[in-house]
Formats: sequence, C-alpha cells, structure tokens
Amino acid sequence: MIQKTILIVGAGPGISLAAAKKFGKEGFNVAMISRNAESLLKYENQLNNEGIKARGFAGDVSSAASLKSAINEAVNTFGAIDVLLYNAATGTPGKPTTLTGDQLVQDFKVNVAGALASVQEVLPHMEKGALLLTGGGLALYPYADYSSLAIGKAGIRSLAYSLHEELSPKGIYVGTLTIKGFVEEGTFFSAENIAQAIYSMYESRKDLEIMYEKEQ
Repeated sequence: MIQKTILIVGAGPGISLAAAKKFGKEGFNVAMISRNAESLLKYENQLNNEGIKARGFAGDVSSAASLKSAINEAVNTFGAIDVLLYNAATGTPGKPTTLTGDQLVQDFKVNVAGALASVQEVLPHMEKGALLLTGGGLALYPYADYSSLAIGKAGIRSLAYSLHEELSPKGIYVGTLTIKGFVEEGTFFSAENIAQAIYSMYESRKDLEIMYEKEQ
C-alpha cells in the first residue's frame, strides 16, 4: 500500500502540529514547511517519536523562490503530494489608518500569495488530491485592530472559492475551514479539535467551506 503524504505550509505549534499528528496517525507521511529550521527539527523529532514519518523543510512563505525550493525538496523526498494544508498567517497589529502599504503587502504575501504559490507548485505533483486552506471569522466580520489579518483572511476565502471553481472539475478537492474564534487549548477551539475538523473535511470532500463555530 502506497503511503499518502500531507504537506503543511506554515508549520507551527498549534493547528499545524495538531494536524500533522492527526493525519500522521491516519497513515500519512508529513512534510512541513516554515522559516525556522530549529523548530522544524523539534516537530520532526516529536512526530517521529510518535511513529509518524515526518520531515521539515525550511522555506519562507513570503518568498515565492524560497517556497518553491522547499516544496521541491518535499516532493523529492516523499514523491506525490496528496493533501496540501496552508496554515500560514500573519497580521501587523493596528487600525487601517495606522498601517503602511508596505506592511499590508508584506502580510498579504504570507496570508494569500503564499497559498497561491503553494498550490501552483503542488498541483503538478497531485492527482485528485485535496487543497485545504485555514480561514478565519475575520474574513466575514473584520475587526479594525486586526485589519491587515482580516484582509488576508478575506483574500484566502476568495482564493478558496475561485480555486474550487477552477479545480473541482479536475477532481481536486478545495476546502476552507473558517474558524470563528481564537485557538485555545481545553476549549471547543483547541488545536486538536480544529485538526479533527480539518481531517473530516478532507475525508468527506464535499464542503467548500465549513464555519467552525460553537452552536448558540
């Protein structure tokens, strides 16, 4: 049986690591990309110790060239990519009138352009795979103090919808989980619960967008 591979772009200690563990325990190889090589090694060792075949690749999501290089390394290591999870996000704090255009553009490179670049690099190595994008409630209800991140989340939501329209006829599943809350361990919004929701989206392959929110 050929083992499937998930590529997680934006590896970190929260949702990304929880998703790596969930997919890994379901039999996936795990490839991870982030800027911090030291952190990647820590996650790699942690996952390997849990019996999950994992490898980290250093890459800067705000740089198309750096990201392409890291993805190529992942493909050379694991072969075909079955699932891409894009979970990189950043936001310069401040109200819209306090932001500079350069700050907004730099954040947008991480929040949206990096996702597009990841998709474009992965698609030639994917057959009837899945593209999963982490969204946020700020896309629907922007908050002035987090205006840059809100613009980024609106952008990645729009990207998910347009990718779905283009790629679903080709058998590629696109899904975005819109998380309407802040990640907090021990709550409904724990990283583990969110990772389970991401895996369920992948498994069912039917919803373009799921609103992850507590029932009132």
